[in-house]
Amino acid sequence: MLHATVSSPGDEYGKCGFLPMFGPCYVNLYGSPREFSAIVSEEYEKLNLGVGEGCSYRGRVLIELSTQLGELPSEPVQDIPSDDILRMESYMRRRKYRLHAAFLSATMVDAIDAPVEFEISIGNYGNKLDENLTPCSSTTQPTNAVFDGLSYHFLPWTNLKPCVVVDSQWEDISFRLESLNMLNKLADKLGQYTKELKAGVKEKLPKESMASMAIRILDEVISLASRPLPEAIPSRHRANLLDTNVAKMRQDQIAHIIESATLLRETATSLEDVISEMEEYGALIKHLAIEPQNSMPDVIIWMISGNRRIAYCRIPAHEVLHSETEERCGAQCGTVQTLYLKYPGKSFDSSLPVPCQLRLKIWLGLAQYDQQWHEAQTDGEWVVFAETYENQMYLPAVGWTQKAPTMGRSKWSDSSGKLKLPKESFMEPQGWRFVGDWYISPEISMSFDRDAGHRKFLEDVFEHENRIPGVGWGMTSWADMRGDSFTSRDEIVASEGWEWEDVWQVDLNRAVDEDGWEYAVESSMGGYGAVEKRYHLCRRRRWVRSRTLTNPEMAGKKDEEHLPDSSGWEYAVFFNTKFHHKNRHTDIVRRRRWHRKMIAQQPGTSPVFINKLKASSEDSSDDEGEVQTLSTPRMFLSLPEVYKYELRAYMYQARDLNAGDKSGTSDPYAQVSFLNYSQATEQVKKTLSPTWDQTLLFDKIVCHESPAVIAVNPPEIVIEIFDYNKFGKPDMLGRAFAKPKVKITADDYQENACLEWYTISHDGGEGGELLAAFELFAVSDNVTLPFQPEKHGALYNVPSGIRPVLKRTGIEILCWGVRSMKNFQLSAVTSPVVEFSIGSYIAKSEVMVNTKKNPNFPKPVLFLDVLIPIEEHYTPPMNIRVKDHRQFGRHPLVGCLSVGKLEKYRCDCLPLTGESTFEFDFTGLDATDRNSEHVVDFEVVEEYVESGEASALNNDKKAISRSSLSSKQGDTTQEQAEDIDWWSKYYASCGETSRYGDYLEKGYDTLEIYDTELEKANDFFNGFTDFCDTFLLKRGRSLDEEESDIVGELKASFKIYPLPDDPKEHMPPQHFSTLPSSDPEECIVRVYIIAANDLQPKDSSGLADPYIVVKIGQQRFDTMDNYKPNTLNPIFGHLFEFTANIPLETELKIKVVDYDIIGSDDLIGETIIDLENRILTKHRATCGLPANYCLTGPNQWRNALTPKEILVNFCQQNNIAEPIYYGKTGLKIGHRVLNIGDFEKHTSSKQRYLGETDQRLALHVLRRLQLVHEHVESRSLYNPIQPDIQQGCLQMWVDIFPKSLGPPGPPVDITARQPKK
Repeated sequence: MLHATVSSPGDEYGKCGFLPMFGPCYVNLYGSPREFSAIVSEEYEKLNLGVGEGCSYRGRVLIELSTQLGELPSEPVQDIPSDDILRMESYMRRRKYRLHAAFLSATMVDAIDAPVEFEISIGNYGNKLDENLTPCSSTTQPTNAVFDGLSYHFLPWTNLKPCVVVDSQWEDISFRLESLNMLNKLADKLGQYTKELKAGVKEKLPKESMASMAIRILDEVISLASRPLPEAIPSRHRANLLDTNVAKMRQDQIAHIIESATLLRETATSLEDVISEMEEYGALIKHLAIEPQNSMPDVIIWMISGNRRIAYCRIPAHEVLHSETEERCGAQCGTVQTLYLKYPGKSFDSSLPVPCQLRLKIWLGLAQYDQQWHEAQTDGEWVVFAETYENQMYLPAVGWTQKAPTMGRSKWSDSSGKLKLPKESFMEPQGWRFVGDWYISPEISMSFDRDAGHRKFLEDVFEHENRIPGVGWGMTSWADMRGDSFTSRDEIVASEGWEWEDVWQVDLNRAVDEDGWEYAVESSMGGYGAVEKRYHLCRRRRWVRSRTLTNPEMAGKKDEEHLPDSSGWEYAVFFNTKFHHKNRHTDIVRRRRWHRKMIAQQPGTSPVFINKLKASSEDSSDDEGEVQTLSTPRMFLSLPEVYKYELRAYMYQARDLNAGDKSGTSDPYAQVSFLNYSQATEQVKKTLSPTWDQTLLFDKIVCHESPAVIAVNPPEIVIEIFDYNKFGKPDMLGRAFAKPKVKITADDYQENACLEWYTISHDGGEGGELLAAFELFAVSDNVTLPFQPEKHGALYNVPSGIRPVLKRTGIEILCWGVRSMKNFQLSAVTSPVVEFSIGSYIAKSEVMVNTKKNPNFPKPVLFLDVLIPIEEHYTPPMNIRVKDHRQFGRHPLVGCLSVGKLEKYRCDCLPLTGESTFEFDFTGLDATDRNSEHVVDFEVVEEYVESGEASALNNDKKAISRSSLSSKQGDTTQEQAEDIDWWSKYYASCGETSRYGDYLEKGYDTLEIYDTELEKANDFFNGFTDFCDTFLLKRGRSLDEEESDIVGELKASFKIYPLPDDPKEHMPPQHFSTLPSSDPEECIVRVYIIAANDLQPKDSSGLADPYIVVKIGQQRFDTMDNYKPNTLNPIFGHLFEFTANIPLETELKIKVVDYDIIGSDDLIGETIIDLENRILTKHRATCGLPANYCLTGPNQWRNALTPKEILVNFCQQNNIAEPIYYGKTGLKIGHRVLNIGDFEKHTSSKQRYLGETDQRLALHVLRRLQLVHEHVESRSLYNPIQPDIQQGCLQMWVDIFPKSLGPPGPPVDITARQPKK
């Protein structure tokens, strides 16, 4: 299926586009493996339907597409005219290509049932199933996998690295693929430059350095982009119209990038602008780096075990394509790369084991450039061998013979047995000649013993006894598990390099009797049982003894007694089963491999043998004469040098791992794999953020690649995180990849490694992060390795120079309460306790009495005195676990989370004197700073204050409220006479001059109109999370019956600050010293709904009939009886007033619903407000502060407290001395003395109904303290069905009045204006 852009609409720079077109060009088809059978492999069916990535080449189609404007053709399907067919032939010209691959290592192999080989193909060329094409050396030799010591296996290729060569013929589209390579390299460079710039911003480099860096990068971008893309050469390539249009489009876009970068170099004012432009350049180049007419098939690598295709990898051909110009070569052409195979029909999933990790070099180019591949192999010699296998079968009366009628294959054959290949049939290919005679070449894996890779091994042997009926047990013999004769228990000695851990013991952990015996009628028949019967004639018991490897150099080596037979025979039960070196009594077939070396006399010729065989009756041929077959040799890259390395993996910690247990935690350990070596860390119990602090030493690593080659492209390290299970296999928690820092010289040894965070992937997403570092030392006699790290028991610690520097730190924890906890195990969570842990430090809250009565903790402040890293980069996460205390002493884990980023909670410690660090901001005042107590007494004119109101100014808050209420009716009448209402204030604030009359001329106040939610209106509001954050609790390992893993919320916060290094010094005061009461509070809540804008239509007319629904707790209010018909911008003007018990009822949900006469009403959108956050925030979001303090009138004070009382409360909450008043016109707060004249610049004012001067002064100070002002907010509406699409916005505000503070002022009348008659 074609997935590429074949048209262009043009661009904003005036460049014309082109209609959809394509070809003439081939389109490659991919699907299931060619061995696919619907009966056997139903899971592959979808691959042929385009679902998932096709894993095998299935053919190609020559297509031409053109778009013509006008009338539709009379016939939808027509035959292709002969002229068009002739025109197409010019696009079908082929050229010879050659594909080379050198396999350096195959590790982490998951298939061990049969010998493993790798096949590489491009199209049908190289596929073992295709017998119509000339054979080629497309497969490696089958090799038995060897255990790596932990969980995976590897192929022991030693110094002979298998190579493959595939000859093929394809159209020459190098001009397309080389352009693609240049664009991809340019996109990669732009990505590197962007990272470099971002790193400079993060490190806060000097402006001069940043400027020079930006100029240098822009110059390089201009230089790289100025290189011309390849064009089609008429004598070599055949371009079509789409090639011309795509080339023109690319040239125009790149020219625009050059022009923009040149202008940016001269005009850029900030590094952020450069970074933004660089990201746009990278996105544009990636868009251009799509080749719609890539007719070159992908290179496919298959891992085959026996006759089964296990795993594969697809590599785009352009990535390994050779070009005469280096900048046009593929990024991986001829370079060492690491590939991870994947199972057919499945993506490379981090929750599945790795099928295989390959380290190899691939080169694809025209056959005429073949010599350049060979010249590049400077680190070894390319050797070629003719290969054949000698086959024999065992017959009881004859012994081993080649004339067995049931052997099933020829005396001499290839490894599969399909081709008959006698040694004398091999004829020298043209351009090649033999060197030396045939010799036996034993399978490499036969030199590895069964304990290879193990550091601990359990030796076992079976003691057999037989009896004659009526006679007791006797006739003792010894055998292995298969029944083959074996050395007696007392004669078995530990191999060189091994030591016994204990003595021989009978294995009782099996179905045996109390003495370890199991019984059978006859040993060769099997069927052993634990109960002795009269007809049992034989019995056996297993003896075991553990041994430990003490000398790794001797690991896997065989002693002379157990070395494979020098004759090279391999034995098996059948030819299609796995071979082994030792002859067992059940083996009936054997084979051995013969090799003969060849050298090339004419470079560039393919070494394909023409085997001439004599036909005979033995070969089932009826006619005498010669039969010719084609066969291919084995090729290797011989690396004679042996190099030794030592890898040190510094595994410090991980964070935010996935939960592997139903308890919501894991028992994680890390498994590190490097080449054919693997080790694991210790387990850490019950945590999602383990700290291992362990160094894994991979000493005496043998590798045949030189340090110079390894330094350029070191082998990749795979780190797999598992959850240990006492019973069953461990669960995969994720996988990370890293490359070691290679150190070759003594100077390199002196540089300490730096710990880095590596992303752990799991199930297609992130599964946490790993903090680790990796060093690979080249071992040499001339350079001494650094000292090994200190040991803690049997384990190595992370060295002090690499481990983060720790600092004594105080962590204050505000554990305020839990919200919306889901049931666990069918029971409500009523008595939770919260456990906070960072590293090995733990703090627990008190047990909550009952969440239904009070979801807040009675003593919310906890404290931890910890040692954590100074650098935030290394700080471990804060792990939070919530348990519920239940009957019978049960404490199930009901929720957990990990807070990884703690930087926002870091702060300075408070001074020991207890003085507040709060700083007032009175910038912008005309008055100069006055630190003295001198106050200028301004004359205050109260000419507009009525006598009744003036008398009320001298009373307290309650008297003011009574006076306000008594005068409310008269004031309303006067306002009506003046034609002033709240909407006048609203329209005056919006700037709608035609709708507010003379409101502003009368000197009345305006309010803030926010175009977003109140909590987002100012940066310093920060979502009103200054008091505490709301953390979402997760179950950990999700239960099947739960739709979401979110199980509740935790209200908490942290303060992290340094402590004195000396424990004897005084501790600084705590930040969470002044807290509001955690008891539930009854509050009067007033919700003012003004209007809605741009609602989504719900009716067929394209309009809606909206009304409001307000819900809090179990209370519900609506205006369904007063819905607004046929509008998307309704004006509501409605007030909802009710009482809420906070925090039991803290979530205020406001919905806009479409009214339907028939059927249920439709939800348009909703918004949610956390009332508790508005009460607790220091920004005082309960009731906005107006511009002036008025006792009556249109701007009547409606707070329950007066400005002076609010200012006192603010000072107490922030540990500030209470303000000192100087008469009515001045006050001192902090170190500042302020006068009323600093705020009210005119001694006379048009504003009516003003209150006392000192109250007004206090209000002016409050409005300078980043508190919430009187406002109208606009809240976005969202529908759960489309959670990311805004459904409109709602203009409103909310007032909250705790009853403990007294009764509030009268509500604001926002009734919508009615049209006049």
